[in-house]
Amino acid sequence: MTGENFATTGQLLGTVLAVQANFYRVQLDEKDEEMREIREMREQDPPHLPHPPHPLLLLCTRRTRLKKIGQQVMVGDRVVVEEPDWAGGRGAIADVLPRHSELDRPAIANVNQILLVFAVADPPLEPYQLSRFLIKAESTGLDVLLCLNKSDLISPQEQQQVSDRLLGWGYKPIFISVKDGINTDQAARYLSNKVTVIAGPSGVGKSSLINTLIDSLQLRVGEVSGKLARGRHTTRHIELFELPNGGLLADTPGFNQPDMDCNPEELIHYFPEARKRLAVASCRFSDCLHRDEPECVVRGDWERYEHYLEFLSDAIARQTQLHQQADPESTMKLKSKSKGKGQSQYEPKLESKKYRRISRKTQLQDLQELYRDEE
Repeated sequence: MTGENFATTGQLLGTVLAVQANFYRVQLDEKDEEMREIREMREQDPPHLPHPPHPLLLLCTRRTRLKKIGQQVMVGDRVVVEEPDWAGGRGAIADVLPRHSELDRPAIANVNQILLVFAVADPPLEPYQLSRFLIKAESTGLDVLLCLNKSDLISPQEQQQVSDRLLGWGYKPIFISVKDGINTDQAARYLSNKVTVIAGPSGVGKSSLINTLIDSLQLRVGEVSGKLARGRHTTRHIELFELPNGGLLADTPGFNQPDMDCNPEELIHYFPEARKRLAVASCRFSDCLHRDEPECVVRGDWERYEHYLEFLSDAIARQTQLHQQADPESTMKLKSKSKGKGQSQYEPKLESKKYRRISRKTQLQDLQELYRDEE
């Protein structure tokens, strides 16, 4: 049997690299037994015979059975592919293996770590924005790696000051320069044989870093807006790219402020400097929010305490809003708005029947009753 007309009815394992509409680009495992058989059969083919497209990448659909049971297929999922069509480069996803991790934004599965990329200049490093990204990354429960790009634009003394400050936060950053090739090989070693999500604000050099780590890629790179000192969004969808030394790297759409969607009680545990304090002592109250409570071991003069209070206020406001939406007797209601015009707004809900306009029929009946009483 030649590679030209080879077909198999077996099952293969693979990883979903990208999702586009109702199609899934799946990279098959090279170590799979059936893949080895395919390569061996190709080696036996006469050299003049044409070979079908590379079998390690297939464009797949999802089986109807998975759709009926509500099984979502995400980027990063380990899947079972059956009935591959090598000539057409197609296949069908028959099953999704259990996930060991799952992120909702970006929607990706089986991630090992998060690589946060920020710039130390152009745009300037904003501590509040950096802290917000770090809290979002910590809330995933994954390892967090921090890279600071454009280190060639600051002096060694400034770099040391930034490093000392972030060490106080509980992070040891890697200073890199994609432009000058400084420490990019060091960052690459941390990504080897792992599934990594790269994130950070726009304009800090994420796409440029990916192009450096993976020579075969040429992602579109945007310039920093001089007026706003912010980058322009260049990534439009989530996609996993294979790293030369093993592992996968996911680029994510840039966003300036990640959502603060954690519970107020959990927030303090996303600050490494606060976790350090709680490891050696405990607050008087088990439900302490570390604001004005007596005998609190967290409240103090650490740098990001003000950040914590602001994030806590956001988390409490979000929790209150969710409770109001879930409670039919809530004192707030959603205002009607035109499609696509801004965010949802809420207004006080009037007490039932208290401010309702009296109907004309009721008014007439009341007048008739009053007239009879007068008679």
